Amino acid sequence: MAIKILHSFVAAILSITKILANAQTSAPLQFAGVNIAGFDFSCGTDGTCISSGAVPPVSQLSGIDGLGQMQHFVNDNGYNVFRLPVGWQYLTRDQMTGVLDETQFANYNMLVSDCLSTGAYCVIDIHNYARYNGQIIGQGGPSNEIFAELWSNIASYWKNESKIIFGVMNEPHDIPSITTWAETGMSAVTAIREAGATTQMILLPGTDYASAKTFVSSGSADALSTVQNPDGTFTNLIMDVHKYLDNDSSGNNAECVTNGIEEAWDPLATWLRANGRQALNTETGGGNVDSCVSYISQQIAYQAQQSDVILGYIGWSAGSFATYYVLSQVPSYIGTGWNDTLLVSMAMSPKTNLLVVSVV
Repeated sequence: MAIKILHSFVAAILSITKILANAQTSAPLQFAGVNIAGFDFSCGTDGTCISSGAVPPVSQLSGIDGLGQMQHFVNDNGYNVFRLPVGWQYLTRDQMTGVLDETQFANYNMLVSDCLSTGAYCVIDIHNYARYNGQIIGQGGPSNEIFAELWSNIASYWKNESKIIFGVMNEPHDIPSITTWAETGMSAVTAIREAGATTQMILLPGTDYASAKTFVSSGSADALSTVQNPDGTFTNLIMDVHKYLDNDSSGNNAECVTNGIEEAWDPLATWLRANGRQALNTETGGGNVDSCVSYISQQIAYQAQQSDVILGYIGWSAGSFATYYVLSQVPSYIGTGWNDTLLVSMAMSPKTNLLVVSVV
C-alpha cells in the first residue's frame, strides 16, 4: 500500500508540473470542496424523489457525521466550499409546491448550519434534474411560478448569509427547449434576488447533465448568457458545469481515461473569457485509482491556469455514501482521526495540489 500511494503521489506531482510548465498564466483557484450528499438519496434522473429515502448526513438524524467530515476537510485539507444536495420533494414533503415543509426544511437547515459553522461556502443544490416526478419544470411540469416560489422561500431564509451559494438545479438533461429552460432559470434568479439575496452567487446549469464538454455546443452557453439579475447585470451569475473523466463521462466507472482539457475545459474557458463570464465545476471525480489521481491532477492544474474564468472544483462525493461507493470521497474515521481516500489525499486536497487560494 505504501508503494502504491507513493506511486500515485509521484504521478500527481509529475502531472501538475507538466501542465503548469505549459501554462501562460496560473493563479490560485477560488474554491475547492466536496459534495456532502444524503438529502438527495432516492432521487432519480427523472426527478422522482421519495423524501423518506433521504439519508441525512447529520448525526442527530442518521448517525452520519457530516459535520465531522466537513470540519476535517476544512482543517486538514484546506477545502472552502461544500455542495449540499437535496431533493425538492424532501423540502416540501412530497408535494409539488414551492411552500417549504417546516420540519423537513429544519432538518436540511441542520446540515447547512453545520456547513456554515466551518467557515466554508455552502451550495444549496436542488437535485432534481430539471424535473419533478418525471415532468420538466416550465415545459409540461411544474410552472416557472411554482419553481420561483420554491426559490423565493429558500432565499428568504438565507438572504443575509454571504457564504450561501444558490445552485438553481442539478444536471438538467434532455431539455426540449434550452431557451425555455433559460427562462426558467431567469425566474429562479429573479425570485432569489427579489427575496433579498442580492449579492450571493447563483449557479446556472445547462442541459446534458450540466456537461462542461457540451456546454457550448448544446446551446446552453448562449441561452444561459441571456439570464440576468433584475437590475440587468450579470453580477455573480455563474455557469454550473460537471465533468467526469471515465470513458463515457458518466461517473459510473472507477478508471479515468482523460483529463478533459481538450474536449471540455479548453473550449469552455475560451467561451467564458470571450463572453466575460465564469463557471464553477460543482461535480467531478473518479475512482480511488492511479489513473484518476493522474488525470484529476491534470484537470485541476489546467483549471488553475484558467482561474480568471473557472472558479474551482467540488468533488463527488462524501456525506452519507458508503466508503466502498465507486466514487467515494468519504473519509474514514479510525481511532482519533480521519483518513482520506486516495483521490482526495493525492489529487483533490488543496494541501496536496497547492492550487487553491485557501492554502496559498
